[in-house]
Amino acid sequence: MGTVGNSTDGIAGERRHLINVAYRLLGSASEAEDAVQDAYARWYGLPRSRREEILSPGAWLTTVTGRICLDLLGSARARRERYVGAWLPEPLPDRTEWDHADGSDPADQIVLDESVVMAFLVVLESMTPAERVAFVLHDVFRYPFAEIADVLGRTPAACKQLAASARRRVGVARAPVTATGQADVVRHVKEAWETKDIEALVGLLDPAAVMTADGGGTVGTVLRPVEGGERITGYMVAIADMAPGLELLERSVNGVPGLVAQRAGVVTTVASFDVSDGRVTRIWVVRNPEKLRPWAREG
Repeated sequence: MGTVGNSTDGIAGERRHLINVAYRLLGSASEAEDAVQDAYARWYGLPRSRREEILSPGAWLTTVTGRICLDLLGSARARRERYVGAWLPEPLPDRTEWDHADGSDPADQIVLDESVVMAFLVVLESMTPAERVAFVLHDVFRYPFAEIADVLGRTPAACKQLAASARRRVGVARAPVTATGQADVVRHVKEAWETKDIEALVGLLDPAAVMTADGGGTVGTVLRPVEGGERITGYMVAIADMAPGLELLERSVNGVPGLVAQRAGVVTTVASFDVSDGRVTRIWVVRNPEKLRPWAREG
């Protein structure tokens, strides 16, 4: 799983890759950072003689990070049973809009591609921890099953079966909507919301659309998914009536067009969309302040 020398620079150079692996496994930039920090602590905790015996520190760090994430995924299920409302992955801004240009924050290290769009991350949440590790490492990062076996403590054949099971959860991938196509739909949603054009909003939402919100129990939001285009429209219009001074902005969310709501320059909500045939089929709304730290504006 990668090859680097034993030099300090070589070891440090693995951090970006490890953050990317851990975020896709955990759906949380902050937890990904903690997992990677733990892996580095274990590396530097080894006796020098042991470190010098390891031919590929990058492979060792990836294996350890994968195991740490596997443990975290197992414990996360119990934690999320106590979570207030729905749990959604942490949304990430585009790097061009990122305040921490020095790369000190883990979110600034994450490559935004199709494997981090909200729709994909939500599907990953439906997998067992072992399925998720096998699928992400093999299908996203192209690691061979022989190496994944070291992470999961299973045979390569068993890891292959886990990845196949996870793949079935993903299902048959439909043709992705182009960024321009999604941006157009999202822009029309924004305009209809701002003008409280109920007819336009209903037309932009699939009749079977579902909206899921994550407030973490710290801010007000719906605790259960809102189902149906008309019901979602009613909720959105009610929010517009109750939130004077709220400003909607078109922003990249996890690499695809989305919307960000802010008041007095402070981001309060980040919305991701899934679009099919020119209509919104899913909306994921993150309001939990703990998950909006990457969107905080300095100053």
